[in-house]
Amino acid sequence: MVMINKRKLVLVLLMPIFYTSAMASVEDTIPAVPGLRTLPEVKVYHQRPMKEIGAQITRFDSMALKENVALSMADVLTFNSSIFVKNYGRATLSTVAFRGTSPSHTQVSWNGMKINSPMLGMTDFSMIPAYFIDDASLLHGTTSINETGGGLGGSVKLSTKPAEADGFGLQYVQGIGSFKTFDEFLRFTYGNKHWQVSTRAVLSSSPNDYEFRNRDKKVNVYDEDMNIVSQYYPVERNRSGAFRDLHILQEVYYNTLKGDRLGLNAWYVDSNRELAMLTVDHGEETDFENRQRESTFRGVLSWDHWRRNMKLAAKAGYIHTWMAYDYKRDLGNGVMAHMTRSRSTINTLYAQAEAEYYLGNKWLFTANLSAHQHFVESRDKNIISQDGNHGIVGYRKARFELSGSVSAKWKPTERMGISLVLREEMYGTEWAPLIPALFVDGVISKRGNVIAKASVSRNFRFPTLNDLYFLPGGNPDLKKESGWTYDVGVSFVLSKEGKYSLTGSLNWFDSHISDWIIWLPTTKGFFSPDNIKDVHAYGIESKMDLNVVMGKGWMLGMNGSFSWTPSINEGEPRTPADKSVGKQLPYVPLLSSAITGRISWRTWSLLYKWCYYSQRYTMSSNDISLTGKLPAYFMNNIALEKKFSFSWADLSLKGAVNNLFNEEYLSVLSRPMPGINFEIFVGITPKW
Repeated sequence: MVMINKRKLVLVLLMPIFYTSAMASVEDTIPAVPGLRTLPEVKVYHQRPMKEIGAQITRFDSMALKENVALSMADVLTFNSSIFVKNYGRATLSTVAFRGTSPSHTQVSWNGMKINSPMLGMTDFSMIPAYFIDDASLLHGTTSINETGGGLGGSVKLSTKPAEADGFGLQYVQGIGSFKTFDEFLRFTYGNKHWQVSTRAVLSSSPNDYEFRNRDKKVNVYDEDMNIVSQYYPVERNRSGAFRDLHILQEVYYNTLKGDRLGLNAWYVDSNRELAMLTVDHGEETDFENRQRESTFRGVLSWDHWRRNMKLAAKAGYIHTWMAYDYKRDLGNGVMAHMTRSRSTINTLYAQAEAEYYLGNKWLFTANLSAHQHFVESRDKNIISQDGNHGIVGYRKARFELSGSVSAKWKPTERMGISLVLREEMYGTEWAPLIPALFVDGVISKRGNVIAKASVSRNFRFPTLNDLYFLPGGNPDLKKESGWTYDVGVSFVLSKEGKYSLTGSLNWFDSHISDWIIWLPTTKGFFSPDNIKDVHAYGIESKMDLNVVMGKGWMLGMNGSFSWTPSINEGEPRTPADKSVGKQLPYVPLLSSAITGRISWRTWSLLYKWCYYSQRYTMSSNDISLTGKLPAYFMNNIALEKKFSFSWADLSLKGAVNNLFNEEYLSVLSRPMPGINFEIFVGITPKW
C-alpha cells in the first residue's frame, strides 16, 4: 500500500473541489481596457456536439500552450493535466502515459499523422515545442477509438492551424535562463483572404550543468584516527547534459472561399544532445562522450472540403528520422574508444481519407481510413556478424499499418445522444478482431448543463518492431495486447454572462488488459519481451475550470485536474520467486494532480503552476528499498509578465522562476532534476 503524508493526502484529495480555468469568455461585456487579455468565447450547449457524444476529452486553450514559449509539450501536460509525464532529465526523453498504462499505449498524432516511433511505440514530448502547436487535446481511454486505434490508454492529438494574419506579421522572443540557457523564437506570418503563410523557428541551447545533491553516493568524514565520524551526500554538477535543438515549421494554407482549403505543414528538427550520466556513475572521473543526434522531417499535405451537411478530407504525409547514439570512453591510454555506435533510420509514408455526413439534426455518419508504411533500419556499427554483412544488434524491417473506422451518431431526443464506432486494423499481414465502441450521454439537468455519459470499447495494441525483431532479444512470437475499457462520468457548466464560468467533470474508468508485453532479463545476458501480465487499471479522473471577471480590468482564471489510478498486475506468477502479482505497476503514481492559476490586471499578468505526483515504484515487486521507490514530490513555478504598447511595436517582458521551493526530486531513478532556476523573456511584435 502506498504511504504518503496525511496532510498531503488531504490536500490532494480536496484539489478537485477548488479547481479552476479559463474556458468561457465574456468579452462582449468587458470594458475596453488597453492591454487587457480577453478569453476566447465558449458556447454553452445543453448537450455535447454530436461528434463528441459520450467522449472524455481534455482540451488545452491557446493560453496554456503559449504561457511560456520555452515550454515543451511535456511541460504543458505536466502542469495542465493529471496524466503521468515521465521525465528522464532536463532536455532528455519525456514520455506520457494515461490511466496506469505505459508510454507505448499512448497514441500521438500531429495534423492527423501518427508520430509514434514504430521502433519503440512511444513519442518524446521533450522534442515537441509548445510554440509549434496551436490545438492540443487528450482523448482518454475509449474516446481514442474515435480518432486512432491502438491507444489502450488514450491518445494525444496535436495540430496547427492558419494564423489568420492580415498582411505581414513578425514576432521575436529572446529567452535567457539559468545554466547559460538561451532560447530564441521567431515567427513570420503573411495572410490575405485566400492565403495564410507562417514560418516558425525555435533554437534552444544550454550546457545544462546544473547542481544537484547526489543521494546515490555518500562521502565519509574521518577524524585524525581515520574513524568515520559523519557522512554526507555531495553536491555535484550534471555531467554530459548539454543540448542544442533547432526546430523549423513551415505552413501554407490556401482557401478558395468556396468550401475548399489546401494545406502544407513541414516540420524539421535538428537535435544534438549529450545524455547525462546516472548519479550512480558520477563517481567515475573517466573521460567519456555520451551523445545522441537526431534529424527528423515531418510533412503533411491536406485537402478539406466543406458543404452544407458534409465534409470530405484527404491527407498525405512523410516522416524521415535519422538518429545516432555514440558512447565513447577513455580506456586509460588517453584514446577515446567507441563502445557503442548505434544508427537508426525510419521512413514513413502516410495517407488518410475521411468523411462526415449530417442527416438532418439527429444523425451524423463518419468514415475514416488511414495507412502508414514504415521502413526501419537499426544497427550498431561496432558489432558485425562473422559474415561482415549486417549488424547483429538491430534489424532491417518494413511494416504496413492500416486502420479504418465507421461511426453512426444519433440524437433521438434533444437531451440524449448515442454513438456506435466500429474500427478495424491490420499490422503487416495480421488483422485485429473487430474493435467496437459504444458511447451514450444524456442531459440530466438543463440547469447547470449536467450531462451523464458512459462508454465501453474493445481495444488492441500490436507489438512494436523492436518488440518483434530487435537483435538480440526480439520475440517474433509475441501476441497482441488486448483489453476492454469502461467509462462512466458526469460533467457540468455554470456561467453568468459577464461574470464567471465554471466547468467540471468527474469520471470513473475501468480497464482490463491481457497479454501485457514487458522486457525481462534472460539467462543469455540480454533482455527479451514476453506476454506475461494481465493488468487491471481503474480509478478516478476529475477536472474543474473557473474564469472570473472581477471588474476594473481584473480577471482570474484557474484550472486543475486530479487522478487516482491503481494499476495492478493480476497475472499468474512467472516463477515461484515472482512477487509482482497484486502489485502496482512500476512508474505509475497512484495519485497525481495539477493546478494552474492566472490573474491579470490591465497589462500585467501573474501565473502560478503546481503539480504533484505520489511515490512511484521502480520495481514490479514494489520493493520499498532505497532504489525500489521514488518519493512523492510537489513542483511550483511562477511567472510575471508586463506588456507594453507603442506606435511602432508591442513589447513584452516576462520573468519566470521554476521549482520555486528548490525541491529535490526525480521522475526516473538516478536522474535528478534541476533545483530552482530562472528565465527572462523579451518579446517584440512590430506594427507594420
